[in-house]
Amino acid sequence: MARGRNIIIATGLFIFASAGLAFPFYMASSRQPVIDPTKPLPPQATFRGPYINTGSRDVGPDYQTYSKK
Repeated sequence: MARGRNIIIATGLFIFASAGLAFPFYMASSRQPVIDPTKPLPPQATFRGPYINTGSRDVGPDYQTYSKK
């Protein structure tokens, strides 16, 4: 019973992971673009753009002076 259940769970996890990994390739190969290039970007996308890769602690310039080692 336990072995059969493990096989079912492993198969389900494999299918879920495969779908998650295949999704970006599916979206990239779709015929129509995800964002319509003829329309302007929504305010959320224009605001988020420059800050997409910054951490939550990156807020403004750092005014602290650091001593050289």
